[in-house]
Amino acid sequence: MTPKTKTASALLVASAMSAALSLSMSSAMAHDDDAAAMEHCFGVALAGKNDCAAGPGTTCAGTSTKDYQGNAWSAVKAGTCTSIKRPDGTFGSLEATSDIAS
Repeated sequence: MTPKTKTASALLVASAMSAALSLSMSSAMAHDDDAAAMEHCFGVALAGKNDCAAGPGTTCAGTSTKDYQGNAWSAVKAGTCTSIKRPDGTFGSLEATSDIAS
């Protein structure tokens, strides 16, 4: 390899690394924005599909025991929870409801 070729190769590698870092940072920022635009929606998770920090009778993610359990939540896009219709005609709630597993 000639000195010119080595320099060109080094510049190419540095440029590729810079581009990869930029993409990684923008992806991380987009993920943070997505996470910030979510809310806990109670009563919409299927059995065993709830997100973490469910209410009494559950310990964490995946521990709800029945579909649409009122004290189990799923993270949904902010502003959509109360428009999610459950099979019984009721809607998701921003707070735990009395509809819990027995």
